[in-house]
This record gives sequence, C-alpha cells and structure tokens, in this order.
Amino acid sequence: MKRRSFIKKGSIATFGISIIPRHVLGKGFIPPSDKLNIAIVGAGGKGYSDMLNVWNGGSSNIVAICDVDFNRANQAFVKFPNAQKFKDYRRLLDNIKDIDAITVSTPDHTHAVITLAAMQLNKHVYVQKPLTHNIYEARVLTEAARKYKIVTQMGNQGASGKGVKKMAEWFNAGLIGAVNQVHVWTNRPVWPQGIKTPTDKPAILDNLDWDSWIGPANWVDYHPLYHPFKWRGWWNFGTGALGDMGCHLMDPPYRVLGLGYPTEVESSVGSIFTQDWAPDYYPESCPPSSRTQLKFEATDKNPLRLKLNWTDGGLRPFHPDLIPADHPIGDENSANGVIMIGENGIMTCGTYGRNPKVYLNNGDIITPSENSLEDDSDLPENGHHHKWVEACKAGYNSTEHKALTSSFDFAGPLTESILMGNLAIRSYNLRHETQNNRFEYPGRKKLLWDGTNMKVTNFEPANQFVKRKYREGWTL
Repeated sequence: MKRRSFIKKGSIATFGISIIPRHVLGKGFIPPSDKLNIAIVGAGGKGYSDMLNVWNGGSSNIVAICDVDFNRANQAFVKFPNAQKFKDYRRLLDNIKDIDAITVSTPDHTHAVITLAAMQLNKHVYVQKPLTHNIYEARVLTEAARKYKIVTQMGNQGASGKGVKKMAEWFNAGLIGAVNQVHVWTNRPVWPQGIKTPTDKPAILDNLDWDSWIGPANWVDYHPLYHPFKWRGWWNFGTGALGDMGCHLMDPPYRVLGLGYPTEVESSVGSIFTQDWAPDYYPESCPPSSRTQLKFEATDKNPLRLKLNWTDGGLRPFHPDLIPADHPIGDENSANGVIMIGENGIMTCGTYGRNPKVYLNNGDIITPSENSLEDDSDLPENGHHHKWVEACKAGYNSTEHKALTSSFDFAGPLTESILMGNLAIRSYNLRHETQNNRFEYPGRKKLLWDGTNMKVTNFEPANQFVKRKYREGWTL
C-alpha cells in the first residue's frame, strides 16, 4: 500500500476522521496525505534550487538532507531545520524509511550509485544532468527505471519549456524540411580545464566528508581544484563542457529530430601536442576546448543522415549566410546555441530552447508570438520539478509520468549519445605505444560505434572509457 493511502486509511480507522477534507482546508491548501516525503542528496549550489523547486512552497515535505559538505549545505539546513541531516547517502537510505522520492544534485561521478540505490528501494528519482558519468551507467539506470517502475526525471529543465515545443511544431509542419546538419556550441568551460594535476596537499575543509565526496572515483587527496564546482574539469569526477551543457543544448535537435544512438564520432581538442617531449600533456584534465562530430542515421521524423557538430571553449560555427549579419545566433550574445540546417531553411535556438527562430530560404523570418511562449504557470524552470512531483504521486503507469519530458527512457539515450563524444575526446588524448616503441595518438580518427552493445568497433582502447573502475565499497 502506498504511504499516503496507508496514512489516510490508518488515521481514519484509529482516530475517526483526522484527515481534513480539501473543501474545509480551503483553496490552495494541500492535505498532508497528498504530500510527498522527499530526501535531498546534494543541497549546495544547484541542489539548493532543486530542493526549493520540489518543495514548492510546502506542497512536498523535505524530510532529510544529505550533503558531504555541511558548510555548503548550511543554507538548506537553515531553511528546513526539521529535516534529518546526513553526509553519506547510504546512511540516509538505511535510516529514513518513510521516503517517497529523492533528488540527486551531486557531482557527475556519484549520480549513478546514488540513483540506483534509491531505485532499488522503490524511491522515485530526480537527477541532475548529465544523467551519469559514463555510458554504461546511463544504460543501467534506464533499464533499472523500467525494472523497478520508478518515476524519473533528468534535470535539463529546458526540455519542459515552450521553446522546444515550438521548434517541434515548426519542424513537424515541414517549415525547414529534412535536416542533414546541426551545429551546437557553448562558451563553457567557465572552470579550469587543460591543467596540471595538483600535487600539493592543502588542509581539508572542516565539515567535509572527503571519502564520501570521492565515492566511486579513483582516490585523490582533497584540493580546492576539485571541490567545490571545479570538479567538472577532471575526468575522474566530471564530464567536461560537453557533459555539462550537452544535455541542455543537444536536447532540442535530439528531441525534434527523433534521434537515436550515433553511429560514428570524431573529435579534435585544444592544447594537445603531437611530440613525445611536449610537457603540457594532462590526461586527467578535460581539454580547454574541443570540436566533435557525431553522425546519426535517418529517423522516422527526419529522413536524412545527420552530422551534428559540437564545439566548446568559446569556439562556435560561422554565421550562416541565411541569417542577417546583425542577428545573434542562439543566445542573445551568441555564446551558446543550436543551428539546424534543413532543405528549406534554418532553425535556431539558444540555451534551454530559448529564442527559437526560423530563417527560410525565401527570406522569410519566423518567430513565435509572445503569447505562444508564455509559461502557463508561475513555477520556476518551466515546472520541470513540479511535473515530476505530480507524476510521482500519480505513479509509474500514469499519464503524468508518460508526459514527463526527460524521464530516463529519453534522458538515458540522450546522455549516452552526448557521452559518446567524450569517448572520442578522451581517445584523442590517449597516447599509445606502437611496436617500434614510438608513441602515437590513434584516437585521432573516426570511431565507429555500436550503440546497442555500447562498443567502439574499430579502436579497442577507446572502450575503456565506456565504463569506469569503481572504488571498493562503491560499486554500481
């Protein structure tokens, strides 16, 4: 029996009618039996806003808060003083049984172990993007959500925005025709990348559980170049600029065109040297800039094979002739964006699907009416969190769950496709000793991908990045 039903029926049987009817409470009040009990794992930074969004002014109960760094989580503790506090998510799951759902807003490398443990206990999950640290983990979580019948949502909030919906509407109406080329770019990283691994050992911060922060990753000593925030630039913990922004920026073309797994990938990166004696080779740090091309087969929605070109580190595609020179592309400052090139024109948008536009070959420019992009509520982040909460209440087979824009059935394959680019980026940096005792970079070539079996078929060393080695005690 569901917790809310059990509480409601048990209270009525024991104490008489103790659940006050909605009409007595008045408009806007929610009976306690209709609230989810939510645990928060990762409460600093984005985790704090995720917590506020699922709480939604009291429509859910925040019953437990887990964060390895109590200093960064202090704001959350002050906001919810009655929530139980933990540093280790495993202790939370062991000790707090009356949980319906959890949010996971931790560094990339711990997403999968936390999320899978919660799903195995039949807890619904909201997980920040990217869904996982590697391709294997994304497949595991996608299959686990189906097995345990869990309501899931990845935190790429633009997926629930009206900009992406408008782009799908335009494409389905045939405005730009079939698409054979897409450009996606970002100004990230805005944290250090392409740097030397630190060797000094500064004093660890007070109230920080470093062992739990490391979790399944390879052990390294604490350093401020890892925590907080700067972990994104290290392969041991993060997924670089592509992993950080890909789930936001690649979502519109992936969704609108109905893409599946890529079949090929090729990358080149900045600040990498071809000579063996070059001193600036830092394989543990993500590169400061990269260019990646993914190829996709034709789909039911888009009958052409597709090349998707990704650039980061401030690199972006050249301004298409069809777009007037004084028009920004993507975001208002052109720092991030998407260009979809079709037979009849070009469709563009910025981060989160904002500012969608169509430039037709005949010179017409189409923009959405202001009313068509107005949100139908005052909920933050397009109601992305609220819709997940309501789906959790309704259940796995509900229409509310099926209507979620980034359940793991969608978010899993999207994340796999994005992280496929990181296979090529990391393989590009992968020095390989040949038979004549010379070092080469054999990853500097096109990699062929078998998405179903999660395997690079023409360069075996690249497959070491499909799945990580887990530290003892933290296996998936």
